[in-house]
Amino acid sequence: MIEELDTVALLIDKPALGLEKGLIGAVVYVHGAHEAFEVEFVDDDGHTFCLETFKPEELLKIHRRAKAA
Repeated sequence: MIEELDTVALLIDKPALGLEKGLIGAVVYVHGAHEAFEVEFVDDDGHTFCLETFKPEELLKIHRRAKAA
């Protein structure tokens, strides 16, 4: 299940917003009972270039493992 602060990838293109499938973002807010998610996308300098709401089926949660030091 997708939660706040999870890393997600877009499963769809959103040309009107300049977003392409595979773009990585961070969930900053969960609407209701996980009906929708506010996702922030940042550029290489850390500046937000899009903050948009998506349905669960439009996102893929990215799982990462911590590497041993």
